[in-house]
Amino acid sequence: MRARARVPFPPLSWIVRTPSRFIAFGLGSGLIRPASGTWGTVLAWLIWLPAVRWISDPLLGLLIALALAYGCWACDRAGKDLGEPDHVGMVWDEMAAFWLVLWLVPAGWLAQACAFVLFRTFDIVKPPPIRYFDARMKNGIGVMWDDLLAAAYTLLVMAIAVRMGAFQ
Repeated sequence: MRARARVPFPPLSWIVRTPSRFIAFGLGSGLIRPASGTWGTVLAWLIWLPAVRWISDPLLGLLIALALAYGCWACDRAGKDLGEPDHVGMVWDEMAAFWLVLWLVPAGWLAQACAFVLFRTFDIVKPPPIRYFDARMKNGIGVMWDDLLAAAYTLLVMAIAVRMGAFQ
């Protein structure tokens, strides 16, 4: 689990001043307490549901790649602006990584709900090597990287579950 924010939560007025802050704080969802990361992941899922109906699969993949790349920059900027490289309210990392998970797991509420629980569990518990990278990489790439690893763990477990026929 992330350490408690040493820097207090900034006001919404501070977040909306720049696009990087607004993105890093998950369009404002990172201000919801407790469990900012969970709220950011919920928002990502809510955004996903209509997007997947209107956007083609290749375009979704491109948008996810752009969200991940832009997230590295936005989280780095917002962390520097705030004076804390991985503030608990910065949740774009959870959002972009969970979009990757949703893109690659079977459609349907059961598979997505399982992926949500797995992703949040891996992000909170931080099994090796996630905890190692979370503790040492204190920049925008580091903010995004530990959530990408949580996404990879989630996708591995989901692939095994699919192979075993759990979502048929």
